[in-house]
Amino acid sequence: MPIDQAANHCGVSVGMLSKLENGKGVNLEHALRVMEGLGLTMLVVPRAHAALLEQAAAHAAKNAAREQKVQLEE
Repeated sequence: MPIDQAANHCGVSVGMLSKLENGKGVNLEHALRVMEGLGLTMLVVPRAHAALLEQAAAHAAKNAAREQKVQLEE
């Protein structure tokens, strides 16, 4: 999706979305608006738990991919 369409879909300016893409500082409200527009969510957890949650998410993604492959083969 072109950046102008993505920005419009998320309700932010092209410049703000470009800043976010390039790792520049942006307002938290704008970052959350972009996440919402892209169907993403943010989960804040203690740093000590992050690795465990990342492993669980990777495992769930692998299982979902396997299930999708099976459904496509049917």
